[in-house]
Amino acid sequence: MMDNLRAAANHVVLKIILGLIILSFVLTGVSNYLIGGNSNYAAKVNDQEISRAQLENAVNAERNNLERRLGDRFSELASNDKYMADLRQRVLQSLIDEALIDQYAHALKLEISDEQVRDAIFKNPAFQENGKFDNARYNAIITSMGMSADQYAQALRRQLTTDQLVNAVMGSDFVLPGENDQFAALFSQQRQVRTATIAIDALAQKQQVSGQEINDYYQQHTNNFMSPEQFRVSYIKLDAAALAENASEEEIQAYYDKHQDEFGQPQRNRYSLIQTKTEADANAVLAQLKQGADFATLAKEKSVDVITARNGGDMGWLEPGTTPEEFKNAGLKEKGQLSGVIKSSVGFLVVRLDDIQPAKVKPLSEVHNDISAKVKQEKALDAFFALQRTVSDAASNDNESLAGAEKAAGVKAVETGWFSRDAVPQEINFKPVTDAVFGGNLLGENGTPGNNSDIITVDGDRAFVLRITEHKPQAEKPLAEVKDQVTALVKHEKALKQANEEAQKLLSALNAGKGDEALKAAGISFSAAKTFERSTQDTLTQPVFALPLPAKGKPSYGIGNDMQGNVVLLALDDVRSGTMPDAQKKMMAQRLTQNNAEIAFDALLVGLRKDAKIKFGDTGAAPQQ
Repeated sequence: MMDNLRAAANHVVLKIILGLIILSFVLTGVSNYLIGGNSNYAAKVNDQEISRAQLENAVNAERNNLERRLGDRFSELASNDKYMADLRQRVLQSLIDEALIDQYAHALKLEISDEQVRDAIFKNPAFQENGKFDNARYNAIITSMGMSADQYAQALRRQLTTDQLVNAVMGSDFVLPGENDQFAALFSQQRQVRTATIAIDALAQKQQVSGQEINDYYQQHTNNFMSPEQFRVSYIKLDAAALAENASEEEIQAYYDKHQDEFGQPQRNRYSLIQTKTEADANAVLAQLKQGADFATLAKEKSVDVITARNGGDMGWLEPGTTPEEFKNAGLKEKGQLSGVIKSSVGFLVVRLDDIQPAKVKPLSEVHNDISAKVKQEKALDAFFALQRTVSDAASNDNESLAGAEKAAGVKAVETGWFSRDAVPQEINFKPVTDAVFGGNLLGENGTPGNNSDIITVDGDRAFVLRITEHKPQAEKPLAEVKDQVTALVKHEKALKQANEEAQKLLSALNAGKGDEALKAAGISFSAAKTFERSTQDTLTQPVFALPLPAKGKPSYGIGNDMQGNVVLLALDDVRSGTMPDAQKKMMAQRLTQNNAEIAFDALLVGLRKDAKIKFGDTGAAPQQ
């Protein structure tokens, strides 16, 4: 067990492992350790600075996250200056919240033990291979990171402390059994409802519509009767796959000779390590080893690196890129060779070279087919890029037609039919292509055909050059063209108004106890009772559960609209308590508890912000608090 965090953090293996998780702490302030202080801060929270570098790291991380989730959609958002400014502010507010939570956790003297820090390292899946902690894995990754063990241990302890506070707040709320029973009973309630429908379509057929009403409706809703902007496009498509040529044996051999590093494994060395706190201890260990002491036994007894000590000092296989510089500079060339005492930033080391795996290169016969395919692809791409340049030059030189580009490409241009933004022909339906078509740069004055496009590359192995041959701007459809549609809409609107007026009169009659006569006069009647639950998929569900509870022997009435848009009278006859399985009831309690906890945590943040001194510096955008 580690005596303290600093001792644990100074183990050479921990130094290698700690860098892996650093990326997960960039948003929580660890980047300060990597980048250093800067008076040019983004914000100051109770004298704790959030640096510009920290903010930039966090913004970039959020951008990358959004780009992974949204794909091409994010490119559109990223071009919106307001959206990006808002994103920057959201990220900054998040960093401020994290700083406030961290400060509050320290004020409460929340602590994380050394054992918890160590367990967090061992249990992190990033450090595991097949579910087990793997020395070589964390060695390989930490070497490429620029963070010291002290810095990571401090960051990890800080993160675990903050998590402890969050879990304490989120876990402090609960729902009493009686409350949960009430919620369950309310949620599972069943309502017996009869319905009487006033059919809109039947009323619409009876409506009389004047020419003035049709014209007025058309004038007021002109935007609903627009023909979309339309285009006709001529294009030439270039495809790298069509340019593929077989690779010769000479080309395959030349590629193999030039890229030997791709077909083998570099030399790997296996090391064992004993780490001590003092130089005197290291010299004593080295003396014992030279006198024939067993390395593994001494490592278990003497090494302060708890991770390798358990394995007798074994570090596993290391390639040149993952080998610590101290090991490389120790001059170890032969199996079994011992280093001298090595002074390092984590203490003093004694290292042994246990084994060597020489570099290996696969024979050409084993990789022949792979190289052939790669050379063939490279030749196709070379020809593809050369053809792009040729076609691009031709399209630029003859900018009023694709004739020159056709000659350069050796193919005829294809012309599409008319299409709109919502119905792009499949053969050109690629975002870079549609961006060019709809972007406006290929149109001349007054929407006339303009210039040829530049070469537009799609997925790296296809390309288009195109021009707009015809264009129709968005335009109002004349009334004569849409008169039947407008007439039907006016009739429907009048019918809906009439139905609502009739429903209100019938509702008044029902509440006054004169419903039977009123319904008979209207030619409608109530249906048989139907059971509604809150989960019932129906547009009437919400108005049904908004009705007041009925008095004994007397329904309560209301109005709703069914899924066809008809106006419906509702008669609530009975309310029954439903039943909920224990498992579902338990899940409801968990959701209610979670919701209450989130409200409590939000309230905590509001309080911390209210009491804090927050000062904005240079954020790269207009500050908002």
